Amino acid sequence: MAQAPADAPQHSNSSGGANDGGRGRAIAHGGFWTLLIGSVGVVYGDIGTSPLYALRECLRIVTNDYARAPTRDEVIGIVSLIFWALIIVVTIKSVFVLLRLDNKGEGGTLSLMALVRKAFEKPSVFLLGAGMLGASLFYADALITPAISVLSAVEGLRAVPGVEDYINPWILPISIVILIGLFFVQSRGTAKIGALFGPITLVWFLAMAVLGLLHITDDPGIIQALSPLPALGFFVSHAGLSFVVLGAVFLAVTGAEALYADMGHFGRKPISRAWIAIILPCLTLNYLGQGALALSNPAVIDNLFFMLAPEWARLPVVLLATMATIIASQAVITGAFSITQQAIQLGILPRMEIRRTSETQAGQIYMPQINFLMLAGVLLLALAFGSSSRLASAYGIAVSAEMLVSTVLIFFAIWKLWKRPLWLAILACVPFAVIEFTFFSSNMLKVWSGGFVPLMVAMGLVLIMWTWVRGSRLLSETVRRDEPLAKLFETLSHHPPHRVRGAAIFLTGDPDVAPAALMHNLKHNQVLHEQIIILTVQTINAPRAPEGERVKVEDFMPDVKRVTLKFGFMETPNVVKALTEARKHGLKFDIMKTSFFLSRRTIVPSEKSGMPLWQDHLFIFLARNATNATDFFHIPSGRAVELGNQVMV
Repeated sequence: MAQAPADAPQHSNSSGGANDGGRGRAIAHGGFWTLLIGSVGVVYGDIGTSPLYALRECLRIVTNDYARAPTRDEVIGIVSLIFWALIIVVTIKSVFVLLRLDNKGEGGTLSLMALVRKAFEKPSVFLLGAGMLGASLFYADALITPAISVLSAVEGLRAVPGVEDYINPWILPISIVILIGLFFVQSRGTAKIGALFGPITLVWFLAMAVLGLLHITDDPGIIQALSPLPALGFFVSHAGLSFVVLGAVFLAVTGAEALYADMGHFGRKPISRAWIAIILPCLTLNYLGQGALALSNPAVIDNLFFMLAPEWARLPVVLLATMATIIASQAVITGAFSITQQAIQLGILPRMEIRRTSETQAGQIYMPQINFLMLAGVLLLALAFGSSSRLASAYGIAVSAEMLVSTVLIFFAIWKLWKRPLWLAILACVPFAVIEFTFFSSNMLKVWSGGFVPLMVAMGLVLIMWTWVRGSRLLSETVRRDEPLAKLFETLSHHPPHRVRGAAIFLTGDPDVAPAALMHNLKHNQVLHEQIIILTVQTINAPRAPEGERVKVEDFMPDVKRVTLKFGFMETPNVVKALTEARKHGLKFDIMKTSFFLSRRTIVPSEKSGMPLWQDHLFIFLARNATNATDFFHIPSGRAVELGNQVMV
């Protein structure tokens, strides 16, 4: 048996938040150029490390693990595929479409789902499932990104003169040390590191552009790749192989989801203009340079990116690449913290400990449970696969599936939110869906060589989320069968109990039902406090609750008030702070003479619960490991009293 979360908050139309990765909301208070440079470090950290391995993996496939040199048409065709993938998937879809679908300034798959659900009269289970799937796929991607990014950077040591002969056995240990250090510094917060994200990543992109420019003259014919014709020609001449190659081409656009996800931190204009003015040109120049080098010297394609640098510059480039991959990994880790916080607020996941690591930056949080689970997963992947090339087999499936989910949500947004004709919504989304489904299908060819890993992770997380949502609803239905609050106080008016001094605040998920803690206090102590406050905490379908709607105070009966506190899905519910602000609404109480009563229900499995018995046990396990409500709602432990009973679910 286990104990259910005490007084879980209500959720106004359970939907999602944004995987925006609380990485520096204070940045958003700066000027346009501060925002633009900041977005370069945070938003584009992941996609900025793709040149380390994307083109190399494509050429590895067409040459059958470098058994032969690639032909001229193959190199130009693949570079063209990469360039047009960046244009269609990132520029057109993310920059010109997704960035216009903001939820009061916030973005991300779950935030978009929350926005779309508002357009429906009844809560949509399909959209809720899409949000869960999108969040789960993000977690799967977040496990692979740090491992493949750090490994690919450290593998660059093979190109450094003087160490290439004996570095191989040390690549994995060095990567493991970097990854462990990366996760261990999370508890200190990323505010100071975040200030360096933009400048370092900007230097990285400019360095990639320079390295590419140095080699375009090796074979100027590579410029043909800017036309879509070589890409189409590659499809015609490699009908079967081209489908496999697309799985590697997709590596070039992994990280594109961050453009929309981080919109709340930096805004649409800084993100879009950074892409057009800096990121896309730098990536294009680097891929063109890599292609020209591969044409002029096919022998170097095994370590193509780092061979762009002169011998004297290779070690500095490796060090810069390592810093860039750490930044990309940092952005993914903090993104996982942020999306978990939002999922908890919306009732998709059980409560977990959330620590604030900055007094000024609202997005700076640390979640020890998530940090430990991610560290374990990343290390396991790094040890199991051993190299970035092997990990590339597992990479891409989760991201391509997540992009498909976002396209489905875009369809509903155009149709329902923008109120465009159905045929126009279909016409707008079909091209994206076809391209992304092709990428996804291509990546599915890698299932048995490692792609099953992100799929298993995502499906496992969807199961956990659905179990929590379903179990919480069944528990709420059980609670609704308790005595109505109005009936209880009507009975008490005829048989008044003894009244004691002070105020008592009873937390409840349903303000119309008598809280279990109140019933137990009457049953066992046979007293009521002079002042009774029935408190409900709600999470609304917006990133932040408007200050004017934060607190609602109702006079239920003399000496009995009902108080509703509203928080957005990106906020941490600080009950005491909100109640202090509620004094402006006529709520008077002395916190030192106030006791908080929380209902805690001990759950036992039942064959008649509405869920399979194994799912009952999973829900009970999740409930048992949920963070204490006292800590989650920031209630002083010395003022909290928990009273509970046993229920079947």
